[in-house]
Amino acid sequence: MSVNRGVYTDLTHNIYIDTAQPAAHLVPSGSTLEPGEVTVAIKSSGICGSDVHFWKHGGIGPWQVSGPHVLGHESAGEVVAVHPSVTSHKVGDRVAVEPHIVCFACEPCLTGRYNGCKNLIFRSSPPSHGLLRTYVNHPAVWCHKIGTKLSYDEGALLEPLSVALTGVTRAGVTIGDPVLICGAGPIGLVSLQVCRAAGAWPIVITDINEARLKFASEYVPGVRTCLVKRNETPERCAERAEALMGEGVEISIALECTGMESSLATAIHSVKFGGKVFVIGVGKDKMEIPFMRLSAREIDLQFQQRYVNMWPRAIRILESGTVDLKKLVTHEFVLEDAAEAFATAADPTRGAIKVLIRPEA
Repeated sequence: MSVNRGVYTDLTHNIYIDTAQPAAHLVPSGSTLEPGEVTVAIKSSGICGSDVHFWKHGGIGPWQVSGPHVLGHESAGEVVAVHPSVTSHKVGDRVAVEPHIVCFACEPCLTGRYNGCKNLIFRSSPPSHGLLRTYVNHPAVWCHKIGTKLSYDEGALLEPLSVALTGVTRAGVTIGDPVLICGAGPIGLVSLQVCRAAGAWPIVITDINEARLKFASEYVPGVRTCLVKRNETPERCAERAEALMGEGVEISIALECTGMESSLATAIHSVKFGGKVFVIGVGKDKMEIPFMRLSAREIDLQFQQRYVNMWPRAIRILESGTVDLKKLVTHEFVLEDAAEAFATAADPTRGAIKVLIRPEA
């Protein structure tokens, strides 16, 4: 195997490639495999908003970068080594890497809600190094086979698809539901397509970026777009979003995909009596919300923590063609150009939706 390279950030808020193999977790040798593990040669990785946040701000909530740290948790690749204890996988298998590593012993794990594992290790959340590297050793149980129908790029996009599927499923979106989606970033756009596939209609999507709304209107024809104006109150934005639904149509479910306080308030003000606001986005530790609006209108406010038992479903959905994520990929880079890839993903003026990094052209 070739030297293992990884995309790092550190306390200086730089993005750089390190080939020095400073720790055992980066050594791509089959002899380093633990029972139950396989070695995956990463072929494609996506940059998530959380990766950008770790780079620019040094942390998210309790997960703080304290030294050189490998980013990335949206990856797919080829199995190149297998521990003798593994019988489910073989060398040559094409897989998408679900970035969870759980204990299988705590109550959340034993009740099927492993995303709440009390001993959770999640790739890219410090101190666990991420997947933006050339090789990774990972438990085989979390390396989902994608066969030959899906590309490695589509395998990398299974992670954001699993996030969106979890939100839409848990929010209870069904055919004919009028839905508001707050935020036209990657998760908002994937949620938009999943909602449409579920039969929701009409659908309104909001954003502060006009270019992203234009992309949304082309991505899912017929979706109604609402540009969030600077200094506009959440109440006013909610009124405009509801007006776009059409006469007599009230928003039953709002999916909040930004984690921004003002966007959450807009979602709360938008839904009908007895409606639901489902928060997919990740925001700051504390924020103010329209409490009495929630109370007086009996609005359900619900949250999610990543996903659980969703990757096999996401694979089936992509294989069926029900959802197409390839149009989301706007920029592609090789590993050596990772710094430019992150700069592109972080700059709204560059028009990036989903940025992919591959080990080589």
